[in-house]
Amino acid sequence: MAKSKEIRITINLECTGCVRSDGKIRNRGVYRYTTQKNRRNTPIRLELKKFCCYCGGHTIHKEIKK
Repeated sequence: MAKSKEIRITINLECTGCVRSDGKIRNRGVYRYTTQKNRRNTPIRLELKKFCCYCGGHTIHKEIKK
């Protein structure tokens, strides 16, 4: 039997407020969170307001590709 797809998946959230030098090269200030989401309930990319220690405040963190 084939294994079914997992409903809950692990995702990475990246700070949108941190400064980036280039599109591919990232500075030290990029802060990330790891969390889980339900694929059935939330099919779109997740955006949460989380604390970033490099920015020094609460900023929007968006889901990124792994």
